[in-house]
Amino acid sequence: MGSQPALRALVEAFDRHVRPGTFPLAVRMLRPGEAVPDKARAPRRDLGFQTAICQAFGLARRYGWTLAVGKDDLSCPLGATAFGFAPLVDYYAEGHACAGFYTATAEAGARSEAAVPKFPHGAYERIVVGPAARATFDPDLVMVYASSAQVLRLVTAALYDRGGALTTQISGRIDCADLVIRTMQTGECQVVLPCYGDRIFAQTQDHEMAFTVPAGRFEAVVQGLDGTAKGGIRYPIPSFLRYTGEFPPAYTKVREFWPNE
Repeated sequence: MGSQPALRALVEAFDRHVRPGTFPLAVRMLRPGEAVPDKARAPRRDLGFQTAICQAFGLARRYGWTLAVGKDDLSCPLGATAFGFAPLVDYYAEGHACAGFYTATAEAGARSEAAVPKFPHGAYERIVVGPAARATFDPDLVMVYASSAQVLRLVTAALYDRGGALTTQISGRIDCADLVIRTMQTGECQVVLPCYGDRIFAQTQDHEMAFTVPAGRFEAVVQGLDGTAKGGIRYPIPSFLRYTGEFPPAYTKVREFWPNE
């Protein structure tokens, strides 16, 4: 898990080099019996409604709230399944929840559902998410929603220490699993394309993508943001403006009427 000093350094680097439009979020998965952080809201008990996991991310990054979400708080059965809050049932595994929506057949749907990363049933009891700058808990990862240019900036930072390329998987569905589960299981940063549900329930906008940093990569990404900035990689990305523009003939004809000097 990420320590508080490493977390604070990452948040400061985000503010300095990326400037996201909503709060970067700290995320921690709580095992059964693990204490919930003070002041964390339980959606069903404290807010009066059930939520999707992506919706909880939206509330946290826009309202600045810290939420602790368990099975009883969840409205989305697919998210509950992926996070192991509910059992993996045959109907889901066989692709029936996907067929007719995202795939032509249940057989194809089964392949899509199998590609979703999952936690074992019962391994975790809750997911805690809140603004990283105010997190009182040591997170498993940090996520940030940003523009493609800002995510590009984070990709270059993540590769600064070792080069190469990031590997990510996109299915267009259940992006909460990509954001949290895949990041934790691989221990690698992830570029995530928000799914349909994220856009409907969490109101994620067309210009937004997401990027995750696992706890083990906090310091490397901070060093990468600083190092690439020194090398001239910046956000906002500068435009090349040192050129002479061309104008319509009617504009340039004005010069013909200027008095000779």
